[in-house]
Amino acid sequence: EAGAAPPPRAPRAPPPQAPPRAGSLPREPRGVAHAVAAGKMAAPVSICHIACCANRAGGGAVAWGRGGLLAFGSCHDVILYDPVMRRAVAALRGHTGRVNCVRWVRRRDRELISGGSDKQLIFWEWKDTVTWNNQLVKSIPLKGHTEAVFAVDAVYQSDESDLNLLVASAASDSTVRIWSRHGSEAKCIEILQFGNGFVMDVCLSFLPGSNVPILACGGDDCKISLFIQQNGQKTLVLPGHEDWIRGVEWAVCGEDLFLASCAQDCLIRIWKVCTKLKQLPETEDDSIKLKENIFTVKDADTSYAVSLESVLAGHENWVYAVHWQPSFSKDGSMQQPMRILSASMDKTVIIWEPDKESGVWLEQASVRVGEVGGNTLGFFDCQFSPDGSMIIAHAFHGALHLWKQAAVNKKEWSPEVVISGHFNSVEDVKWDPEGEFIISVGSDQTTRLFAPWKRKEETQVTWHEIARPQVHGYDLRCLAMIGRFEFVSGADEKVLRVFRAPKNFIENFSNITGIPMEKLCSHQSSDLPEGATVPALGLSNKAVFEGDMAVQPDEDEESFNTISNQYPEIYFQPLILTADLKKLNLSRLFKSFVEPPPEDHLLQNTLWPEIQKLYGHGYEIFCVACNNSNTVIASACKASKKEHAAVILWSTTSWKKLQSLSFHNLTVTQLAFSPDDSFLLAVSRDRNWSLWRKQDSSESGPVFTCCAYTDKNTAVHSRIIWSCDWTPDSKYFITGSRDKKVIIWGQCDLSVITEGNELDSIKPCSTVLDAGDSVTAVGISHVLTPDGRYIVAVGLENGKIILYTWKQSGKEPALADWTTGVEIDNSQSHALAVKRLCWRHHAGRAGHNDENSSKWLQLASCGADHSVKIFNINRFAL
Repeated sequence: EAGAAPPPRAPRAPPPQAPPRAGSLPREPRGVAHAVAAGKMAAPVSICHIACCANRAGGGAVAWGRGGLLAFGSCHDVILYDPVMRRAVAALRGHTGRVNCVRWVRRRDRELISGGSDKQLIFWEWKDTVTWNNQLVKSIPLKGHTEAVFAVDAVYQSDESDLNLLVASAASDSTVRIWSRHGSEAKCIEILQFGNGFVMDVCLSFLPGSNVPILACGGDDCKISLFIQQNGQKTLVLPGHEDWIRGVEWAVCGEDLFLASCAQDCLIRIWKVCTKLKQLPETEDDSIKLKENIFTVKDADTSYAVSLESVLAGHENWVYAVHWQPSFSKDGSMQQPMRILSASMDKTVIIWEPDKESGVWLEQASVRVGEVGGNTLGFFDCQFSPDGSMIIAHAFHGALHLWKQAAVNKKEWSPEVVISGHFNSVEDVKWDPEGEFIISVGSDQTTRLFAPWKRKEETQVTWHEIARPQVHGYDLRCLAMIGRFEFVSGADEKVLRVFRAPKNFIENFSNITGIPMEKLCSHQSSDLPEGATVPALGLSNKAVFEGDMAVQPDEDEESFNTISNQYPEIYFQPLILTADLKKLNLSRLFKSFVEPPPEDHLLQNTLWPEIQKLYGHGYEIFCVACNNSNTVIASACKASKKEHAAVILWSTTSWKKLQSLSFHNLTVTQLAFSPDDSFLLAVSRDRNWSLWRKQDSSESGPVFTCCAYTDKNTAVHSRIIWSCDWTPDSKYFITGSRDKKVIIWGQCDLSVITEGNELDSIKPCSTVLDAGDSVTAVGISHVLTPDGRYIVAVGLENGKIILYTWKQSGKEPALADWTTGVEIDNSQSHALAVKRLCWRHHAGRAGHNDENSSKWLQLASCGADHSVKIFNINRFAL
């Protein structure tokens, strides 16, 4: 029996009741709004930062609205990002599968529609400014497709009326569905069948001089199909492309309608639809005429001609997206700029415009990124900003690239700061010991470092990715900080790797956060390497010193004369993020920025050198921890036998193996040193925990012996224990399990227990807390509430994060010891399982010198929904 436990729990035969509100998840979500309404002065929890990127879906996952907001699908959410404020303003949650396409309703800035792998579309609408806590977003699901939705478009039939919204969607079920929305109801009015074919993109518009909708579909038959509402029959087929069509988009220009299409044949075609006048008698002339396709609309008794206007050849690989610059209002009428943007797998984004004199379409500006190194594969999508002064591109791995047009030279585009994050599950996140930045690792094989950007002229602090210390070849699983600028990470390999920050990072970190170099560098910075690079076919980051850096040949020199010049070993180019141009050393191509680095520099110029490898485990590394004095590392790997489940201790001075701690029979899932370094706690898949006590140190290092544990007879948890943590005074520890139970154990106070009786004295100090769902992460704040209660964060498999407070009131565990602080709002928490929770060690907010620093706490979380989040928590309001 799971309930067979130490004496305090014996009388409770039924599953222990949670304290009031503690197990309330299934009944009533207690969100931030509830806590505020209950008389709190300020919302106890607010989002400080979210790090995420767009889904890896071909074309359509990113859309820029007329109001300036950028919408993109990130895992199951639609994220709204403000490029001017440089922060995510909201997450729209409703999909239960990956969001594949997002489109703003034409000429609306508060209505958008999204489609996902959950086979449904959702129409989103809000009246006021949307925020994280805003519950006023109205959503209408459109269900009917039997497979994943991949393309969507929406337009109102009349600008004056909001009565009839027309929506077209394409899915993997080989159909295109036409939907109509009246008020709060939406229904499917027509289904267009494509047999065994797939439609990659759809776009709606109206025929010139009429209110008749026309739909363009581009698919895998290499033809564009045009449909008109009058009969639902295919009106016209436009052949020409020689491979799958990836993108189609209409634009109204005066009396004519233009269609841009792009395909995997590397070409872009521009088609023109215009009203066909009554047939005039043909005059004899020798001029070459393009073939016109003519169709008639019966109701309007009007004929229209479709002709090929231009073919644009400039890309060298598949063209995934083509978009017109948005129209704007001028002198009471809508003006359509003749300008298009295209994105391709050849790693380029190109702006095209017709020549003013000849009218021939020409390439106006080409933005190239990631040409040297970096594991980039080109672009899925691109968008103009509403005024055309900025462009964004969506790269294959989900990263967003933003460029801004120069004020003077309009043909110059410079990279800008934009949101970034992992493109797969984020497995672990840690604060640095000083609480000034966070580092996360994920299944996308990257380690990313986020820090607050402090601008002198602005009070607002925004968080950004400022380094990517490790870009690996294996999925990363865990990490631990070893001091301020050093960490150890474990991946799906048998080796632990240790990294140390290079000089270039420390200088840039100082410039971005405003912390002086003297405070950051304890030893001579001249001894540090400049940066790091990964050799071809290698996995180890190799240190690059000042003398190693490649001297760039002048542009007029023959630079491709040798193989070694074509494929240089050193890709790293130092990047100095400062406004002080005196520091600019042109001979070494130092870049000067006042902002965090853009994506193409993060890919290759911000790696940290690898200083050590630790060999000893027989299977893939699963968890790692470092003690608070940064002298001992503990690690464990995946295991199905006792011999492989041993925890290995390593010295951080000699990097030698100190000890092997064998106890568990299956994988150890998490390790935690007590804050005073007296104990090491291990929790395992075998449903037990073990506590190891530090003995007098030998010459080689400290020795740990097992002093307490649970076994089949004393176990309280009945499923895998996923997570554990310590209270700041090292008296108690907490465990969280898949059986939905959270338990606090103790006391581990060295003054109370003597050697030999730990097994009897360490028992549950709290009643069993039923969290309502599988517990995947727990964390205890280092700062207590004003009345001396421990603040406990619990992360669940369904993505929710709940904050509790706990304090032992008497000798026996009591229900009243637990209180529910707040359940973080659904739109603020994660969409999938919470993987790790990590509190900042000090009170206050990173990057702020707030006078009420003791009021605020910060909690970092990461999840399987690809996101890293930082929450500001008001401990006085809990």
